[in-house]
Amino acid sequence: MTTGFGDERLLFPATERNRVPIGDVLADQLPSTGLILEIASGSGEHGVTFQKRFPDLIWQCSDPDPEHCRSIDAWIRHEQLTQTMPPALQMDVRDANLAKQLGAPAQAVVAINLLHISAWECSVALLAQAATLLPSGGKLCIYGPFSVDGRHVSDSNRSFDASLRQRDPTWGVRDQTVVLQEAGAAGFTLQDITLMPANNRMISWVR
Repeated sequence: MTTGFGDERLLFPATERNRVPIGDVLADQLPSTGLILEIASGSGEHGVTFQKRFPDLIWQCSDPDPEHCRSIDAWIRHEQLTQTMPPALQMDVRDANLAKQLGAPAQAVVAINLLHISAWECSVALLAQAATLLPSGGKLCIYGPFSVDGRHVSDSNRSFDASLRQRDPTWGVRDQTVVLQEAGAAGFTLQDITLMPANNRMISWVR
């Protein structure tokens, strides 16, 4: 995470590398119109990128970190999107009043690089909240690294998982099989698993 723009914008290097392939998958998954809630939006770089790429959608960024929310709003101003893109919501996916904070129905929920840098309870909360927020037919799209049936898909993911758990023992690469089971229990039907660059995946469900 770096800054240096002379304002409150943060720069996450991974965003520049993955926003095009992520956007390509979202283009096939998202509705043509409606409100999209992005959980844990980080710097806001993905948010402004996708608001510009999908101008008929309303991209609502959110993050529990006030510094990230300030960065999101700074990116919205920088990209001259203040007339079309709402300001960031400071919200935690574990908050009980998420729907009230959002204030409008969402047609899709998107989470990018959240599951592995948060406690497992956040993954469970994300699935439960999305099930509550989305109407029948709504989409849930989750991007990040996953293991499969308890095995890492690459040596780099194994090393990454070890480094995450060293930083915080509650973090770590989540197992796709377990996440799919939790999503099914929350009422979601698996739609697609897309293999992405750098051993990541986009998993998409429909409510």
